[in-house]
Amino acid sequence: MQDKNKSISLKKYAEESYLNYAMYVILDRALPNVGDGLKPVQRRILYAMSELGLNAGAKYKKSARTVGDVIGKFHPHGDSAAYEAMVLMAQNFSFRYPLVDGQGNWGSQDDPKSFAAMRYTESKLTQFSNLLLDELKFGTVDWQPNFDGSLLEPVIFPARVPSILLNGTSGIAVGMATDIPSHNINEVIDATILMLDKPSSGLSDILKHIKGPDFSNGAKLILSDEELNEIYTTGKGGYKIQASWVKEETQIIINALPYQASGAKILEQIADQMQNKKIPMVVDLADEGDHEQPIRLAITMKSNRVNADDLMNHLFASTDLQKSYRVNMNLISLKGSPKVFSLVELIKEWLTFRKNTVTRKLEHRLDQVNDRLHILEGLLIVYLDLDKVIKIIRESDEPKAEIIKNFKISEIQANAILEIKLRQLAKLEQIKLEEEKSGLENEKKDIEKVLGSSSRLKTLIKKELLEIKNEYGDERNSPIESNSEAKVFSEEETLVTEPITVILSSAGWIRGAKGHDIDPSSLSFRGDDSLQDFCRGRNNQNVVFLDSQGKAYSIPGHTLPSARGMGEPITGRVSADSGVEFISSVIGNDEDKFIITNSAGYGYISEFKNMVSSKKSGKAFMKPPEGARLLKAHKVEDAHKYIVAVSNIGRLLIFSLSELPILGKGKGNKILNIPKAKFESGEESLSYVALLADSSSLRIDSGKQFLTLKIKDLENYISSRAKRGNLLPQGYRKVDSISEEIDSKLAEADQ
Repeated sequence: MQDKNKSISLKKYAEESYLNYAMYVILDRALPNVGDGLKPVQRRILYAMSELGLNAGAKYKKSARTVGDVIGKFHPHGDSAAYEAMVLMAQNFSFRYPLVDGQGNWGSQDDPKSFAAMRYTESKLTQFSNLLLDELKFGTVDWQPNFDGSLLEPVIFPARVPSILLNGTSGIAVGMATDIPSHNINEVIDATILMLDKPSSGLSDILKHIKGPDFSNGAKLILSDEELNEIYTTGKGGYKIQASWVKEETQIIINALPYQASGAKILEQIADQMQNKKIPMVVDLADEGDHEQPIRLAITMKSNRVNADDLMNHLFASTDLQKSYRVNMNLISLKGSPKVFSLVELIKEWLTFRKNTVTRKLEHRLDQVNDRLHILEGLLIVYLDLDKVIKIIRESDEPKAEIIKNFKISEIQANAILEIKLRQLAKLEQIKLEEEKSGLENEKKDIEKVLGSSSRLKTLIKKELLEIKNEYGDERNSPIESNSEAKVFSEEETLVTEPITVILSSAGWIRGAKGHDIDPSSLSFRGDDSLQDFCRGRNNQNVVFLDSQGKAYSIPGHTLPSARGMGEPITGRVSADSGVEFISSVIGNDEDKFIITNSAGYGYISEFKNMVSSKKSGKAFMKPPEGARLLKAHKVEDAHKYIVAVSNIGRLLIFSLSELPILGKGKGNKILNIPKAKFESGEESLSYVALLADSSSLRIDSGKQFLTLKIKDLENYISSRAKRGNLLPQGYRKVDSISEEIDSKLAEADQ
């Protein structure tokens, strides 16, 4: 006997106590068993309900009655914890195949904890729970004393399906956790039968049947093949669930939410974004759910022009309309210890459990058959010499001992003979006994054949699984997609887009005016400053400013200072080299094309996206030859067919727009042939460039006079790229500017 006065160190005591507690939490509270897929509290609730007679065909009883039995007889913990576990098994949005049939308020997906108190709700078992409980009294499982030793409870349920895969579970223990998603019963049974028939089957074979997790509602799973393989190979991984939605005119209707997502919380998240003007295209929200359609969230958009896909992708990325979930298939194995299972291991382990269970059931039945046959053999002896038996019973002081001695039978058989009623001595009863004996002998042979053959055992299990599939099978609920385009809107995308006119001054000051109807030349400028360039676009676009040395700098249009003031220097926004001048401003979409030229006579066409840079220092876009500088950029419209170039000495060249290449950046190709010596000496350079359409005219300003010429009037100047061009008429060779003038009548006709 251990000495009561013997002391142990605090360290050892703490270690032992903590380990004992940890193992208790792991094995007896948090982790489910691979056999029946249940945690102890769930198992005890279902067992208590079956003992109360609350089967699927029974009447409902108050939930408080069940909870009282559970905590009083089997689970000595808080009633609220036991009731919550019971509620979870009744919620069809929590359990793929509910085990408890609840009547009353059992919570909603919007608020799973909104269930009524147990004194108000009523419950009984569902038909599906029979798959766990049916074989309980057939000697299939071991039994253990309850917490006070006054009753026995099953160690595990003889589950007829892999319940852990069907309903999944989550739980957290000491130092470990479990998170298993639910699956479709048809898929799981098909995969289990495959493993039963072909034990060497690998994951790729299993995945031909199991497509992935499957939940109660129609929300979409975002799960790639690689992620699926990782989850089912290692037992760990993650996936996302995305709400399903449809567009109805200007409304987006959300009709299925991710697992355990709250509709009220989602509406709150969207409303918060509306308040902060992050989604200006949304004007109203409503929860239109009712009893028939619990999930119906309506998002009203400004107009039909709003891209619903882009809006939903933003909401998926920024609200609980898309949630991430982890997988950790951590279970109590048949050996009684926790283990993280791969899918193949889990199905194999469950099949081992099922084979053992069915074997025990058959052996139990065989024992019952043998016992009954033994009694029947004794009873039939009575009918061989009925008179002698009656005489012994009437005359003997110890009839049982006398019968055992005379007929050489066992005590059990003798007891059965002595308990026969007089009416059972009829000839008809003898025939019934002989028929019963014959039937039992046949049953015995069948059982022995199954017990003696592993293939027959497999066939029996397969037959049972197919019957279950036929009775409980249903279609898959959760569609699977391999990727998600969820992406939060950028600041530009959330703007209320408005037209904007961008103004660049000669001194490099910038500003943005709302609208396109403003005349930039009418604005006030600081001191001797004046208008350098302007462009028109929308405030959600980038504005690119080009300096004299060919560098491009990007500034978001909506961040420009207002044109009500003088603006601000661009050097406060970008890091430009000292001494450079800002020549041009352009704005557009990524695919818009612009002609970029320099004073040395070179140029090219480029798309707007090639100019945009996220760097404050900009990007080297055009490399002008030594001594050259950039000229103003011009947008290329679809109608434009000609490039017009004029030098400072009045040489004019017109050629087809198609002759100039489209480049990403660089020096460009020669536009106007300017002799190198003349350019280097400063005698000649390219001054202006313009674009023309067939329907437009060219205006040439020289001093106080100007010319307006149509294409047909300019035939003398039309040639090919890189030519010298021809001199303009006397009096117009000192060109101050050239510009395209659109014939208003032709323009209207085009529209």
